Amino acid sequence: MSITEIALIIIAVSFLILVLTLVPSIMTIKRTAASVSSFYNMVQTELKPTIQELTAILTELKTVSGGVAEHTEDVARFMTALGETGTNLSTINRSVGVVTGALITTSAWITGAKVAGRYMLERYLKKRGGI
Repeated sequence: MSITEIALIIIAVSFLILVLTLVPSIMTIKRTAASVSSFYNMVQTELKPTIQELTAILTELKTVSGGVAEHTEDVARFMTALGETGTNLSTINRSVGVVTGALITTSAWITGAKVAGRYMLERYLKKRGGI
């Protein structure tokens, strides 16, 4: 055997070993590609409806938030009116307190005047009757 033949045999054996080593790797890569393909198909069938639903929900949320933004001014006016009502009720409460105080004072004066009037009338009647 010549050196060329030995070199060719070594090259052939090396190529055979390389092919035998690469075949399992190629098969694994093929199975991985098939798995990725099935995963992609599943994602397409499962996620597409979900994404469409999310898009619809986002559209509805935009509509609702637009409606809320339109009514924000109404809510602000309502809150202002509510605050003014509270202020007015507080003013009315203070006024009622002042009037109540005045009525209590007036009632005390009237009661005092009645008692003093009776006392003076009784004294006058006693002096007149006693004279």
